Amino acid sequence: MWCHDIGREHAANKPLLKTVFQVMTRLFSPRKTTLLFVIRDKTKTPLEHLEPVLRDDIQKIWHSVSKPSDHKSTPLSEFFNVEVTALPSYEEKEDQFKEQVAVLRQRFFHSIAPRGLAGDRRGVVPASAFSFSAQQIWKVIKENRDLDLPAHKVMVATVRCEEIANEKFSCLTSDESWLALEASVKTGPVSGFGKKLSTILDIHLSEYDKEAIYFEEEVRNAKRQQLETKALNYVQPAHQCMLGHLRSRAFENFKKGLEHSFNKGEPFAASVRVCTQFCMSEFDKGAADAAIQQANWDPTRVREKLRRDIEAHAASVRSEKLSELKAKYEKQLSEALIEPVESLLDVSGRDTWASIRRLLRHETESALSKFSTSLSGFELDQATYNEMVLDL
Repeated sequence: MWCHDIGREHAANKPLLKTVFQVMTRLFSPRKTTLLFVIRDKTKTPLEHLEPVLRDDIQKIWHSVSKPSDHKSTPLSEFFNVEVTALPSYEEKEDQFKEQVAVLRQRFFHSIAPRGLAGDRRGVVPASAFSFSAQQIWKVIKENRDLDLPAHKVMVATVRCEEIANEKFSCLTSDESWLALEASVKTGPVSGFGKKLSTILDIHLSEYDKEAIYFEEEVRNAKRQQLETKALNYVQPAHQCMLGHLRSRAFENFKKGLEHSFNKGEPFAASVRVCTQFCMSEFDKGAADAAIQQANWDPTRVREKLRRDIEAHAASVRSEKLSELKAKYEKQLSEALIEPVESLLDVSGRDTWASIRRLLRHETESALSKFSTSLSGFELDQATYNEMVLDL
C-alpha cells in the first residue's frame, strides 16, 4: 500500500511517482499495491471532475516508465489499484475535515481486512520472516544498479525537511505576534509594519534552518524555499491591506490639503501639484516602511491607483470650482447692469441705447478682466479658456 498526499504541487510529485512505478515493476513480487491519492484543500470543483485528470496523468507516467521486457505491455491495473479521495480545507471546514480523516484512518487500521487498502495479499510474509524478507529486498535493489533511485540521504532529507517546513509554517500561523499584527493592520496602518513582519518571518525560517542544517544541502535549500514562498503567500494579504490603508490615508490628506490651499487663495493648479507631490511622497515613505526583507513586493499598482484617484478628484474639484467661478461673475455682471439699464430706460432719450451699449461694453470688459485673472490660476488649455470667456 502506498499513500500520497497531494496539495498544490502536483507537478512536483511526478518524478517520485515515476520512481515508485519503476521500483514496483522491477523489484517486488506480483502482489498488487494500492495507490491512494489524497487531494488536500479540495476546491468547489467536484471530485468526479478532478479524478479523471489525475488518473490520466498517472497513466501517462506509467507509459513513460521503462519496464522489463516481460512487462512492457502490462497495464497499470496489473500492479496497482488506484484510488482517489479528497479532503476539504482544514482552515475553512475543520469539522468536516476531521470527520473525513477519521473515516480514512479506519481504512488504514483495517488495511489487511478483505477489501482493505492492502488489497491483494499475495506475496505477504509473516512477521517472523520480515527481517529476512527485507534483507532480500535490499539485496535485489543493490544488484539493480541501473535503477534511477534517489540516494538514501536524499530520501530521508526530503521527508524530514518537509516535515520540519510544515511544522514551522504551522507555528507561523499560530504565532501570537503575527496574529496580533494581522488583527491590527485590518483596522488601520501599523507603524513599523515591515520590520515587525520581517522579524516574525525570520524567526520561523531560522528555526527551520537550525533543525534542517544536518540534512542534504540541496534538498534542505529547496524545502526552505518552498517554506518561504508558502509563508510569503500567507502573509501577503496583510501587506496588501497595509498598502491599502496607506493609499486611503494619502488620498484623504490630498483632498483636505487641496481644499485648504484653495480656501487660502492659492492658485488651483499649483495647489494640485504641491498636494500631489506631498501625498505621493507620503505614500512612498509608508510603503518603504511596510516592505519586508524576505520579499521584493512592488507597490507600484497601489501607487498608480492612488495617482489615478488624485487626478480624478482634482479634475472633479476643478470642474466644480470653474462652474462656481463662472456663476459668480455672471451674477456680478447681471447686478452691475440691471439697475443702471433700468434707470437709463426710465429717463429714455435720443442717446439711451448708445448709453446702454457703452455701459454693457464697460461692465463686460471689467468682468472679463477679473474673470481672466481668476482663470489664470487653473492653467487651462487655450481652447477651454477661450470657450469660458466667450460664454461669459
